[in-house]
Amino acid sequence: MLDLSFVRDNLELVKQKMGERGLPDVLVDFETLDRERRRLLTDVEARKARRNKVSDEIAALKKQKQDASALIAEMKPLREEIEKLDEQAKACDERLREVLRLVPNIPHESVPVGRDSAANQEVRRWGEPRKFEFEPQAHWDLGPALGILNFERATKITGARFAVYSGVGARLERALANFMLDVHTRRHGYTEILPPFIVNSASLFGTGNLPKFEGDLFKLKDTDFYLIPTAEVPVTNLYRDEVLEAENLPVKHCAWTACFRSEAGSYGKDTRGIIRQHQFQKVELVKFALPENSYDELESLTRDAEEILQRLELPYRVVALCTGDMGFSSAKTYDLEVWLPSAREYKEISSCSNFEAFQARRANLRFRRGKAGKTEFLHTLNGSGLAVGRTWVAVIENYQQADGSVIVPTALRPYLDGLEHITQE
Repeated sequence: MLDLSFVRDNLELVKQKMGERGLPDVLVDFETLDRERRRLLTDVEARKARRNKVSDEIAALKKQKQDASALIAEMKPLREEIEKLDEQAKACDERLREVLRLVPNIPHESVPVGRDSAANQEVRRWGEPRKFEFEPQAHWDLGPALGILNFERATKITGARFAVYSGVGARLERALANFMLDVHTRRHGYTEILPPFIVNSASLFGTGNLPKFEGDLFKLKDTDFYLIPTAEVPVTNLYRDEVLEAENLPVKHCAWTACFRSEAGSYGKDTRGIIRQHQFQKVELVKFALPENSYDELESLTRDAEEILQRLELPYRVVALCTGDMGFSSAKTYDLEVWLPSAREYKEISSCSNFEAFQARRANLRFRRGKAGKTEFLHTLNGSGLAVGRTWVAVIENYQQADGSVIVPTALRPYLDGLEHITQE
């Protein structure tokens, strides 16, 4: 959430930044309420000035032993008017904060300005897409043919946008998650967390998922509990309402979890296969950083996620998202996009974002510089390191062979008992 005083003092700048996000009217209610608040404050100050003047006059009359009853009678309604106006001003402040709960973060100055993904900017590429001597198959054909992926049984069990992995397919999913966790904990210095997969509304508010994006969530009936859309939610809220010491920052956590999303509004997007599912697995990277270091931490977090793709020898590119394509809470985001032969294009496999103090202000995440220092809001960052199911897809498609088998990437073989080829089960 944005700071109320900052928005009030820098309204034109914030309006400009919201316009760059494609939301020119998002602060209309804020402006209306703020004008009403200023009017109330002007009225209350005028009445307080009158009260002070009358009080002085009453004191003067009493000192002179003169009748002050008329002025004393005036004080009661004046006091009531002041109390009423004060209450109305406080209510205005609360309504202003409610409006700000629906206002997205301010894009960092380095973010490209644009309305949609067409304005995103490629930062770098790694690897060359493989040139096949045969027509490559999509994972939704390869997986079932190998007997390692089944959509029909998942539909029978649950419904559309679910999948059943079996045999080597299930083992490959687990191997990928273990491989990612090992790299991030052993090489990159993250502490592994296994959080609850169910969170309360306060946690979702803290990360910016509520109230604006409730339609994207799965809520447990008659409770305040929701299935997590990503490990970002429980891990970011580990320190909600706490004060960390500056000397201990950055704090770096990684977590493997299942993720649950309704995919509201995604009709027609990647409906085949397992690119966009209601349930999927992901390894998440989360950082809590000093404000002055957070953009360096964003670069290193992005590199940490990239190393997974490099070790798997999967071609990818890094894209800086433009103002109109960024997430609600983000100040700056890099997407990692892996090459998928069936689509003949790069597809998102990770988003790495700096939220600055946006989430920290909502979740009351603070730090202190020294024992005597005042508390400040820290900066939060996160990124997928990586989406496991999409990495599964990238491995199956990029390493497929003409006979329908799949070569296991060298980095994964120790996690699969030395298995080198996936063949029909």
